Amino acid sequence: MTHMYAIRHLIAVAASAALLLATSISDAAGRNAVRGKNGVVATSSAIASEVGVEILKKGGNAVDAAVATAFALAVTWPSAGNIGGGGFLVYYGADGDATTFDFREKAPLAATENMYLNEDGSVRDNSNHVGILAVGVPGTVAGLAMAHSKYGKLRWSELLAPAVRLAREGFPLTWKLQGDFKNRKDFWDKYPSSAKSFLKKDGSFYEPGDLWVQADLANTLERIQRQGKDGFYSGKTAKLIADFMHENGGLITLEDLAKYEAVERDPIRGTYRGYEIVSMPPPSSGGIALVEMLNILEGYDLAAAGHNSALYLHLLTESMRRAYADRARYLGDPDFNPEMPVETLISKEHAASLRGSISLVHASVSDPALFAEAYESDQTTHLSVADKDGSMVSLTYTLEWGYGSHIVVEGAGFLLNNEMGDFNAMPGVTDVSGRIGTKPNRIRPEQRMLSSMTPTIVARNGLPVFATGTPGGKTIINTTLQTILNVIDHNMSIAESIEAGRIHHQWLPDRTLVEELCFSPDTISLYESLGHSVRRVGSIGSAMGVYHDRENAVFLGAADSRAEDGAAVSY
Repeated sequence: MTHMYAIRHLIAVAASAALLLATSISDAAGRNAVRGKNGVVATSSAIASEVGVEILKKGGNAVDAAVATAFALAVTWPSAGNIGGGGFLVYYGADGDATTFDFREKAPLAATENMYLNEDGSVRDNSNHVGILAVGVPGTVAGLAMAHSKYGKLRWSELLAPAVRLAREGFPLTWKLQGDFKNRKDFWDKYPSSAKSFLKKDGSFYEPGDLWVQADLANTLERIQRQGKDGFYSGKTAKLIADFMHENGGLITLEDLAKYEAVERDPIRGTYRGYEIVSMPPPSSGGIALVEMLNILEGYDLAAAGHNSALYLHLLTESMRRAYADRARYLGDPDFNPEMPVETLISKEHAASLRGSISLVHASVSDPALFAEAYESDQTTHLSVADKDGSMVSLTYTLEWGYGSHIVVEGAGFLLNNEMGDFNAMPGVTDVSGRIGTKPNRIRPEQRMLSSMTPTIVARNGLPVFATGTPGGKTIINTTLQTILNVIDHNMSIAESIEAGRIHHQWLPDRTLVEELCFSPDTISLYESLGHSVRRVGSIGSAMGVYHDRENAVFLGAADSRAEDGAAVSY
């Protein structure tokens, strides 16, 4: 088979398969966006989305709504919504002003490079992921406070009021949350402070529809409501955290909390087919990897290849493979790694060089002798907001694992993260099993751990067009990539772009995750014939997006149907 014939054959077969697939999923749930004239909020929790829209109705802007929604998620979406974790916020105003806020967790002052290792150099009992030593200094409250201080319009106390009310008065437990609580019974038995929050007083489970009241969390939120950032990082809440850490062998102290600061950073900016891409800089790896992949793919006619055809999936995979290799090699906290080659990585020239190494007729090989990828949990949550002026916020935050460390601070009512697991725990040890020991992301006191969270806003002519993002650990970057390609290259609506089938490749291990029931067998067979290894999974990510259709003066929002309790709400 000649080179050109192979390409034509791939396109022809793929186009046929794509047509069959489009017919099979045209009636899928969630493919219709909600519409509104004055704004929209999309999150993993319908209750939290309603909170955000109520703030918009009161005259709040996108940042106000994002702050109120994030605090509401800390009550209604405990698996990832949080005040005990951290994350990133990207803002793009209707006036063209764009910035980001970094509130990623930090390593405690007492942390050391080898703190999780046995004498033989192996990790001790998965202690970088499990237990009190896995907790990083939380950043969420500081980040939301910083964003509000710069852009907020309504009073801080007004933004906290819905979350306080939800925690104090309770809300009906959903089937999803009830299942989560039951599945984690072993953790609740291990941590009495957690059992107090997630089980009834007699130790039995809450049932769907039961009113779930969180009195300790309500008290903590009230202190934040009255005192702002100081209501968390000093005073009673800080003492509760520090005392709990001391009593249970943790590292975080009052000094750690007092020293924590969120950081406003310049966005990662790129262009793709006339659109501007605005995303998160390090310590998120997402923005750099996203722009790098888009730059590579800009050199191909993806529309002609056909959405989710074998050729299309091949090109995506090869772009993912190269961006994730660069991620492992170069990226970490910029405050500790000032020499990261950011401008090179997001340049069109670097992409052209990488594109030149891609064959159209066979897969590349990921070399495990170079680097490897560490595990990163897929339990994160994302929210996207657009206000009546057209300003947008894309915010992703996390506890790391679902329910983080599973440890609730006694008397404070909130879960702590287990984000220390995102550091490279074994310095110098990199192998095919998934361990990585490269220098940029090793543990140092006060360093922020590398993340894949990729809150992103796409703009045109200096105005935000749509905001997107997702949970999903290392799959986050690739889910965000595909939602953007679906809108720009394949003319999908924001809802269609989020519902479409997805793949994920992260360089190592050298295999592609493919969502079941979203691709025709012929497409996957053809894709595998190029040398790709496939692993089928139930779902990848859970994207939330908002879109501003200026031509028709309407806002559209979509919550991924992969999120059982998610919803987009507009008005």
